Amino acid sequence: MTRHHAPRRRRTVRQLQARSAGIATGLLVTGLLAAPAPALSRTGGDAGPDAPIGTAARTVGDARYEPGPCPKTPEPIEALEDARCGTLTVPENRAEPNGRTIELGVAIVPAASATPKPDPIVWLAGGPGDDAVGEAKMAIDGGLNRDRDVILMSQRGTYSAEPNVLCPNIDAFNARAVGLVHDAPSTERLHVEATKTCHDRLAARGIDLSAYNDTESAADYDDLRTALGIKQWNLYAISYGTHLALVYMRLHPDGLRSAGLDGILPPSRSGSAATWSSARQGFDGLFKACADQPACNKRYPNLSATFDKLVRGLEAKPVTTTVTIPGHDKPVKVVLDGGALVNWMTSATHVAPQVPAALDELANGRPQRIAQQYAGGKLSPAAMGRVAHGLVYGVFCSEWTPYESRDEALRGGQEAFPSFPRSVQAQAPQLTFLRPDCEVWNVPAAAPSIRDATRGDIPTLALSGSFDAQTGADNGPYVARTLSRAEVVTVPYEPHVVFATSKCAQEIAVSFFDTPDAAKTECLKSLKAPEFEIGA
Repeated sequence: MTRHHAPRRRRTVRQLQARSAGIATGLLVTGLLAAPAPALSRTGGDAGPDAPIGTAARTVGDARYEPGPCPKTPEPIEALEDARCGTLTVPENRAEPNGRTIELGVAIVPAASATPKPDPIVWLAGGPGDDAVGEAKMAIDGGLNRDRDVILMSQRGTYSAEPNVLCPNIDAFNARAVGLVHDAPSTERLHVEATKTCHDRLAARGIDLSAYNDTESAADYDDLRTALGIKQWNLYAISYGTHLALVYMRLHPDGLRSAGLDGILPPSRSGSAATWSSARQGFDGLFKACADQPACNKRYPNLSATFDKLVRGLEAKPVTTTVTIPGHDKPVKVVLDGGALVNWMTSATHVAPQVPAALDELANGRPQRIAQQYAGGKLSPAAMGRVAHGLVYGVFCSEWTPYESRDEALRGGQEAFPSFPRSVQAQAPQLTFLRPDCEVWNVPAAAPSIRDATRGDIPTLALSGSFDAQTGADNGPYVARTLSRAEVVTVPYEPHVVFATSKCAQEIAVSFFDTPDAAKTECLKSLKAPEFEIGA
C-alpha cells in the first residue's frame, strides 16, 4: 500500500523496487454485479464465439469494450508486445447514468500454453493509484500466464486512463520534502497546499472526484468481465489491489472462480492504526531474523532498541546531510528526523540485509546510506507523474478517515510503539497528514458497508511476507476468518508483495490457480534467512 506524498501514499504501496528502499509498493477492491440480459449485449466485428478474448467489440448495459491500441506506459514493456488490447468505456458516476463517461485501457497478455484454460486471471495493481498495465512485467515474469490469459486494466483515474487524476505537483513536493522536517507544522502546511492545488486543478476539469473509489472501480472490473464475454475469471491482487479485490469479492462474487491476495489490506480494518500494527510486525520480523543469526546478533545486538533510540533522538534533534542521487547533478539536502526514519524503515524491509548495518552507521554519525535510500525513491523518475493521487485520496478520504477517529489513529501508534514521541505516533507511516489532506479533498464518506468484512466460499489464497511492514502478515488470518475456503500462507523473510521478490511465492500462486483448494507450498520448507551485511 502506498500513498505518494511526503511519504508515498504510498505509497503504497507504486510498485515495489527491491533495489531501492525509498520506493514502496503499494493497497485494494469493491463492486456490484448485474448479469446482463441477452438483449442488452451485442457483439461487433467479425470475431466468432471462439475468437480470443478481447478481439470483439461488445456493449453490455452502460459499458462498452472496443478493441484498439494498447494503453500507453511510461516505458515500453516487452510483455505487452503480443497483447490484445482495447478500451472499456463506463460511466464516471453510476449514480448519474446520463453523466460523463471515462475510458480505461485494457491489455490481455496471451497464455504461453497452446491450449489455454478458459478462465483468465485479472491483475489488480497496488497503490492506490498505480496502473495495472504498467505492472505487466511483474505478472508475466512470475508465470501467471503459463496456462491462462492475463488481463490488465488501467483502474479509473490511473496513468493510461482517460481522464487520469495524476498530480505531478504532489510528486514534485514529495521530492522537495526530503529536505524538510518530516512532521513539522510548516511541512504540514505545504503538504496540504499541494493536495489542495491538485484537487482544485482536477475539479476545474470537471472530474467528479467522489467517483474515484473502490465501489466504482469494482463495478468497472465486473463490467469488463461481461463486456469481454467471460463467464468466469480469477483475480490476482497485490497491495492496495487486495483492498479492491475484497470489495469486488463482496459485491460481485458471480463469475469469480478464485482470488489470490498478496500483501493484504482488508477494507474492514484499514487505516492509520492498522498501518502502525503492520510496521511493528515487519520491523520485529526483520529484527528477529538478525538476532537469530549469530554474526548479526554479535555485531548488532538488540537492534530493536537501537532503532527506538534513533527514532527518539532524531525526533528531538534531526540530522541534516547531503547526498548524491543518480540522475541529479547537484547534491540533495536530506533531513532525517524520527518520522522520516520510520518511513524509511517501512520500505527498507525490501533491502533487509542492509538494514542492521545502515542503522549502525546512522547511530555512529554516518547517515548517508539511509539518507540516499530515503531520498532516492522520491526523486526517482519512477516517482514522477505516474501516481493517480486523485484515486489515492478518493479511496482513503471516503473509506478510511470517516471511520477512524484522530484518537483511534493516535492510539494505534501508541500501542505499536509506546516509546516513540507523540509527534511520531501521530503520523502513521506513509499516511503523513492524511486527515488534513482529506479535509481539503472534500469527498463524501462511502456507505458504512464499505467497512464490512468479505464473507463467502470463493477459494482464496492469502499471501503475506514475514518482513512486510506495510500490510502485516496477520491480515492473512484476519481475512480467512470469514472466507471459508481461504488458505493462509506466510512466506518467511520476504517484504511487501511476495510475488515481486520470491520465486517460491510465484510457484505457490501459479499452483493455486491450477487447484484453488490445494496450492503447492512445499517450497517454503527450503527457504532460508537472508545473510545480513556485517560492517567493519
